[in-house]
Amino acid sequence: MSLKTRRPVPSDIEIAQEAEISPILEVAAKMGLNEDDLDLYGKYKAKVHLDVLKKFADRPQGKYIDVTAITPTPLGEGKTTTTVGLTQAMGEELGLNAVACIRQPSMGPTFNIKGGAAGGGYSQIIPMEDFNLHLTGDLHAITVAHNLVAAALDTRLYHESRQSDEALQKRGVTRIDIDPDTITWNRVVDVCDRSLRKIKVGLNDDKMKDGSPSPIFPRETGYDISVASELMAILALTTSLKDLRERVSKVVVAMDKKGKPVTLEMLGIAGAVTVLLKDAIMPNLMQTLEGQPAFVHAGPFANIAHGNSSIIADMIALKCADYVVTESGFGADIGMEKFFDIKCRYSGLIPNVVVLVATVRALKMHGGGPTVKPGAPLAKEYVEENLDLLKAGLPNLGAHIKNALRFGIPVVVAVNGFKDDTQAELEMVRDYALEKGALDAVVTTHWADAGAGAKKLAKAVVKACDAPSNFEFLYPLSMSIKEKIEKIATEIYGADGVKYDPLAEEQIAKYEEAGFGGLPICMAKTHLSLSHDPNLKGVPTGFTLPVREVRASVGAGFIYPLIGTMSTMPGLATYAAFMKIDIDTETGKITGLS
Repeated sequence: MSLKTRRPVPSDIEIAQEAEISPILEVAAKMGLNEDDLDLYGKYKAKVHLDVLKKFADRPQGKYIDVTAITPTPLGEGKTTTTVGLTQAMGEELGLNAVACIRQPSMGPTFNIKGGAAGGGYSQIIPMEDFNLHLTGDLHAITVAHNLVAAALDTRLYHESRQSDEALQKRGVTRIDIDPDTITWNRVVDVCDRSLRKIKVGLNDDKMKDGSPSPIFPRETGYDISVASELMAILALTTSLKDLRERVSKVVVAMDKKGKPVTLEMLGIAGAVTVLLKDAIMPNLMQTLEGQPAFVHAGPFANIAHGNSSIIADMIALKCADYVVTESGFGADIGMEKFFDIKCRYSGLIPNVVVLVATVRALKMHGGGPTVKPGAPLAKEYVEENLDLLKAGLPNLGAHIKNALRFGIPVVVAVNGFKDDTQAELEMVRDYALEKGALDAVVTTHWADAGAGAKKLAKAVVKACDAPSNFEFLYPLSMSIKEKIEKIATEIYGADGVKYDPLAEEQIAKYEEAGFGGLPICMAKTHLSLSHDPNLKGVPTGFTLPVREVRASVGAGFIYPLIGTMSTMPGLATYAAFMKIDIDTETGKITGLS
C-alpha cells in the first residue's frame, strides 16, 4: 500500500481507520511465520510463540537500530513516528525486510495528555484503537499479578501477627517476620491518579483478637502506575519462560526484622505470578500503515523505569528480519542509556546504529523559547523562522550526540520536519549535527508522507549499519552503587556531583550488604531536562543531582534511584485526553484517540 500526502491532513485516528489493513497471517508470512507460530487475537493481531527462536536458531541476526531523541518538549518529538516511518521506508521504499519493535502504551498517558502512542500521521501502528487500549491484555495481567503480591504480603503480615509459629506451621507456612517499615511493594493501577499516591490499608484489621491495637495495621502504602511495576520491567527484560520464573522468584518486596531480603519465593507466590504472566511473555504482532510487521510488547516508562520494549520481541525480530528498528523512551540521557547499560547487558545484543530524533521546535525551546504546553497554541517563536533561538538550543543536540558516541555506536540524526520549519533552520540543525560527529543528518517528512518521507533516512541508516563501531558499557558492574550513580550523573547528565538523602544512604548500605551492589542502575528522573529539574533546559551546568530514595528491583535486575521529585504515580491534567474520547454508537467507531 502506498500512501501520499493529503491536504488537509485528517486526524491520526481518521488516517488509521481509513487504512487498508492486512490480515495478520499475511503480515506474519513476511517474517516466515505461519499460523502454528501464532495465537490469533482476531484478524489483525496475534501473539508469537517463543519456540520461534528455536525454529529459526540457525538464521543470521539482522541489523539492530535504536531510535532515541534529544530532550523533548511535553509534546514529544516523534520517536515512535520516526521508528514506524523508518521501518516503512526500509520496507516500502527500499524493498528490505524490516520490522519495528515498540512498547505498548500505558492507558495512563493515553487518557491523560498523549491521547495515544501509536505514532502519528501516515506513520502509525494499526489497528490504532487496539494498540492504544487493551491490546491482548498484557497490562491487565501485570496489574493483577502485582496486586496479588500486595494482597499476599499484607495477608502474611496479618496472619503472622495473630498466630504462633506452631499454628502457622500446621497450615504449611513458616514465619518470615517481615519488617513492615521496609516494604517497598505498592499496589498498581493503569491510570494516572494522584489521589492514590499515599493510602492506608488494613483499617478493618486495627484490632487483635483480644481487642488490643494491632502492631502493624493500619499501615501507610500507596499506588504506582502499572508500567512502573517491577513485573513490567521483568517482562521487558526476560529472555524465556524459565528466565521469567527465576526473575519473579528473586523479586524483593521487603526486609525481615534481621535485615534479610524477603522474596516472592519466600511468600510462596512466585509460581502463581509466573502463571498469570505466561501469555503476556509472548510478544504481540501488529502492522504499520504500509503493512510492515511491528512487535508491540511491554511498556516500562523511561523516566520511572528502563523505557524499552521487550528483549524477547527484539530477539524474535532479529531472526525474522534483515533490519530491526526499536525505540528507547524519551531523551537519549535516559531511554538510550538504559537501553545500553541495562537492556543490552541482559540481551547480549549490540545495536549497529543510533537514530537520534531532533526537532527545530524542541531546540528552540532549549535555546530559551517560551514554555510549550500540551493543548495550547505554539508561540510565534516556534512557527516563525528564528535562527538565533535555534542556534542557542543546538548544544542540547550536541550533548545527546556526544552521549551516544560515548558508547561507541555510530549516530544518524533524524530531523523530524514540521510544516513551519524553514529550510535555513533545517540546514542549521543538519550542519551542526555533522559538525558534532553524527555520521549523517537527514530531514524527514514521514508524518505526512509515510515511508517515502523517510527514504533518505533509511538509506543513511542502512549505510551506517555497516560502519565500524566499538560498543562499550558506560560502567562496569563491579563499581559500587554510588560509583555507578555518579558515573551516570556526571558523564551523561553533566552534574557536578550527587547528593543523597539519609533514606537513600540507608537503602544503599542495606542493598550493598544484601549483595545487590553488582546490579546496573535505572535512574528515575524527569525526561524534560538533562538534569533533575524540568525547568532547566538546554545543557544545564553547575547542578548537583539529588537522590531521595533508592529501590532494588532485584528480579528485573537493577537498582532504582528516585531523583528529585520524580513520582511513580502521575496525576491527571486539568483537561485530560479522556475528555475527547468517545464512540459513535451508530458505526462503533472510536473518536478522540491520537
